[in-house]
Amino acid sequence: MQATPDLTALSTAIVAARERLRGHVRETPLERSLPLSERLGADIFLKLENLQHTGSFKVRGALHKLLCLTPEQRSRGVVAASSGNHGAGLAWSCRELDGRAIIYVPVHASPTKVAMIRRYGAEVRVFGRDGLDTEQHARAAADAEGQTYVSPYNDLDVVRGQGTIGVEMAEQAGTLDAVYVAVGGGGLIGGIAAYLKRAMPSARIVGALPANSPVMAESVKAGRIVVRESFPTLSDGTAGGIEADAVTFPICRDLVDEWALVSEQEIARSMRRFVDEHHMLIEGAAAVAIAALERNAARHRGQRVGVVVCGANVSMETLEQVLRDGRAADSVATGHHR
Repeated sequence: MQATPDLTALSTAIVAARERLRGHVRETPLERSLPLSERLGADIFLKLENLQHTGSFKVRGALHKLLCLTPEQRSRGVVAASSGNHGAGLAWSCRELDGRAIIYVPVHASPTKVAMIRRYGAEVRVFGRDGLDTEQHARAAADAEGQTYVSPYNDLDVVRGQGTIGVEMAEQAGTLDAVYVAVGGGGLIGGIAAYLKRAMPSARIVGALPANSPVMAESVKAGRIVVRESFPTLSDGTAGGIEADAVTFPICRDLVDEWALVSEQEIARSMRRFVDEHHMLIEGAAAVAIAALERNAARHRGQRVGVVVCGANVSMETLEQVLRDGRAADSVATGHHR
């Protein structure tokens, strides 16, 4: 069994990461959501990482990893596997630091996200159907070429970079009763939990996952990383398998207080509501955290709750489908269908 992480050391390292990233990444707003607060009877605060460079929190971990490498390592090139956001974050970071990146994407990767990776100057290669297949292939390719592999989650430098969100939330919010975070490989929630469990120990950390790909939640329940098929989900950023030695597993096992699984219908509804009520785009992974909060709303009445809105990178095709399905459902519900 993987050892319990040293929380003091990890928290301290996250603070150091915050200093390295200062001036490179945006300190994103933590804003009270009036629509969610009124509907749920609580004070709901949104950490708007959808406003981060590249439209996703992923740039924090990717850039922090690059800042921990030597200039020679960066010049030799870095390799990553990504469904889109991590690859875009790494490509953007390499452009900022004069590095070069090769990004492997699975065949089902969002064309919008792949185009963004290319726009930031990285080379894109396609391999694999499940995120884990792509990760394993990319890691082997990096080793063969003497380049540095940058995992989207299985790297403590990346986890520390993502954890800087927790530092900002603690400074901006003061105290929170609960924090909802979408979970794929666990880098985002792992970093945030590692910091907040020291900064605000009473806050419950809730991991939110699509029911179509709940790998980390099932792994924690089983006491080991499990292998299971993931089904299509609007939350493409959290979908897929997890490497067997993932450094995020013991962090999630020991620091995440509970897990919430949501359906595709709940994810789509939260995406539509967010666009309508907040006039900003979010992608499926961000909607997973909001949907999980809405499912658990009754327990949070009168509380202060934070939600990490992790990204905005949704394709026009997906957005149109979500909005179209919502209009069709509304039409049926009101009897205005043809």
